Amino acid sequence: MSDALLTQLVRTLARPAAESEEKRARLHLLDWVACVAGARLDPVADAARRAGPDVLERVAYLGNVLEMDDVHRQALLHPGPVIWPAALSAARETGAGMAALLAGGARGYEAMIAIGMMLDAHHYSLWHPTSTAGGIGAAAAAASIFGLGDRETVSALGHAASMAGGLWHMRHDDVMTKQLHVTRAALEGLWCARAARAGFTGPAGILEGPQGLFAAMTQSPGPLPDAGAWRIAEVSFKPWAACRHAHPVIDCALALRAANALKPPFRVETYADALRFCDRPHPATELEAKFSLQHSVAVIAAGRLATPADFTLSAIAELADLRAQVTVAECQAITSRYPAHFGARLNGLERVDTLGDPERPLDVEGLTGKLAMLAAWGGLPASEADRAAALVLDGDDVGAVIAMLTEWTA
Repeated sequence: MSDALLTQLVRTLARPAAESEEKRARLHLLDWVACVAGARLDPVADAARRAGPDVLERVAYLGNVLEMDDVHRQALLHPGPVIWPAALSAARETGAGMAALLAGGARGYEAMIAIGMMLDAHHYSLWHPTSTAGGIGAAAAAASIFGLGDRETVSALGHAASMAGGLWHMRHDDVMTKQLHVTRAALEGLWCARAARAGFTGPAGILEGPQGLFAAMTQSPGPLPDAGAWRIAEVSFKPWAACRHAHPVIDCALALRAANALKPPFRVETYADALRFCDRPHPATELEAKFSLQHSVAVIAAGRLATPADFTLSAIAELADLRAQVTVAECQAITSRYPAHFGARLNGLERVDTLGDPERPLDVEGLTGKLAMLAAWGGLPASEADRAAALVLDGDDVGAVIAMLTEWTA
């Protein structure tokens, strides 16, 4: 009889993270810090200050607010806003240094992505994978930083899987529940790792068992992905302030605009999930605009850059005429390549992969540029963006990063 899936996964997490993984983890930590900086003036931040007495709980609410958090395409989830608050909390609790934080972060990404890749289309139609798989990833990150052995780590992940949840219905209302999903996953994973460290045992067979996660939440779960290169390198960065399903068409629109060929009418062809989540011809809120293919095309056609300012209520009003000239439809060929590749075609121009994907990566300059833009949007001086880049990309002081976040969210 083969070992339980969580036992197999934990064995892959035990392999050492190389210097390349730690360097990559710094980039994702920086990207998450940028997202926090950009969200600090959002109404979610005000609610977080009242709800979260601890800085690392407060910032956990903020990483997903702007829809610019990193994303793994095949797992269909956003690791950064879940993993980093949990990892920083564990590092603060243990006094761990930057190397342990980054290795723990890489393991958290690995576990969260592996679980997400086993979940199926049925799961994604109802459940929010960042939430359902996120607690397991957060538990793996914290367990690594706590120095737990394999048995205790299996327990931590088993606890988190047994409490997985997060329904998509919240996206039908202009509410903050998505941020609660992310924060719950981060804090719950941390709590589960603490419990395992204290001796609470957890179920190794919780994924595939007869009353386990797969039985409850999937119809055709996939196999455990093979251990190979660390999957943090497969994660995409998001350069634009919209749902990731809108990014391919934004990329197309920018290319057409650069060639002076972005002219109405605008015909969008893309994959089925992009339409399911983002076919919104008449957005009425900022959140709906970020989940609107029509608005995203209008933003670029108007000469804008798809920054947070381009999805505000004033932008929604100003771009109504351009949105009305956008039609959307599914392209079966593009759907067939999804989710390995998020693609779109706009007025005949097709993008198979978009800027920020591993095939077309954002470099350090691109990420620090994103940080500068989001820091300014969040009301911080340029010097704070420089400070964040120095602490995360070159520093070894975890406490200094936490102190900076404390100042930003006080």
